Amino acid sequence: KGMNDKIKTVMFDFGGVLVDLDQSKCVEAFVKLGVNNIMDYISKYVQNGLFLDLEKGNVTNEEFHDRLRRECGIDATDEQINAAWCDFLIEIPTYKLQFIRELRKSKRVIMLSNTNAIHFDNWALDEFKKDGHDIDYYFDHCYLSYKMHCAKPEEEIFDRVIENEVDEPGEILFIDDGEKNVEMARRKGFNAILVKKKEDWRYIFEE
Repeated sequence: KGMNDKIKTVMFDFGGVLVDLDQSKCVEAFVKLGVNNIMDYISKYVQNGLFLDLEKGNVTNEEFHDRLRRECGIDATDEQINAAWCDFLIEIPTYKLQFIRELRKSKRVIMLSNTNAIHFDNWALDEFKKDGHDIDYYFDHCYLSYKMHCAKPEEEIFDRVIENEVDEPGEILFIDDGEKNVEMARRKGFNAILVKKKEDWRYIFEE
């Protein structure tokens, strides 16, 4: 495909694209802790309320734990809350890690993710190590919502990527499983492809 020559940077979403998710397992775990209205907070692509505050880094992990206990009237420990929240994440298939390693030989590879410190620091950093390398081995840069205080599909997070990257948006291929995220990326001039959850998207790169 001619597109591959024009593309200098590949930007991956994390949840759903690299990591397999199981929302129902997470919901079940929170309901067990007594958070019966968990569906008010979490959805597939962008979280709400307190969980969105966590995703945008507007609350610390401690504030998140305390507010969740207070808002939902539960007495779960920090560890129990973290474990339930990390039940959302299943695994990063090893073939995807291996593919990214290959891809980095010819392209710049970055991540743009709506994520939070609990998922990222407590789970993702370890999961990336399962093939013997840490996260820096796979990505030139990670744009993470909780560090940037903004989240997809907001315009601001895409603007910040454009400001920070050397390549033009048209030279960046963005792969995401959220329709609104892909729409906004396209409006900003990125080449953006919508993929399904758990999809093997390697076909995109076939010549």
